[in-house]
Amino acid sequence: MNTDYVFWVAVAAYALHVLEEYTYDWKTWAQKILKLDVDWNTFHVTNVVMLFVGIACAEVGWSHPTFSLIFPAILIINALISHVLPYIRSKRKFSPGLFTAIFLFLPIGFGCFNTAMGLGVHTKSLILAGLCGAFLAVYPFFLVKTKNLDFFKP
Repeated sequence: MNTDYVFWVAVAAYALHVLEEYTYDWKTWAQKILKLDVDWNTFHVTNVVMLFVGIACAEVGWSHPTFSLIFPAILIINALISHVLPYIRSKRKFSPGLFTAIFLFLPIGFGCFNTAMGLGVHTKSLILAGLCGAFLAVYPFFLVKTKNLDFFKP
């Protein structure tokens, strides 16, 4: 049975996650709790880029699992670092996106990696995908944190 559909399910989960974050005002939460200098334009561009990454990974599917597993890794890292951990550290202050992070990102992300192991994907590929996913998950935060440095100003 072809299980490429799991990557498309991950893309759909990400779209629902963006809807949850937008509806519950992730921007204001990120400004207050994470102390990020973000605006809605940054939010939208970042999420469009991530959806394109997800679509690319889904399109590739199991033909190149090192690449396709990057998006599920992004889901896992995003859930843990951007939602669960801040929720715990902020003394249980709701994080917009927390519901989809817990109930979609974690099960789908780990499910993709579990499927990969069942298909015999090499551990090296799993680790590389995880590292690339972690990098892509934190890259937008790096950009936001460094965008006002003199080095990057015209």
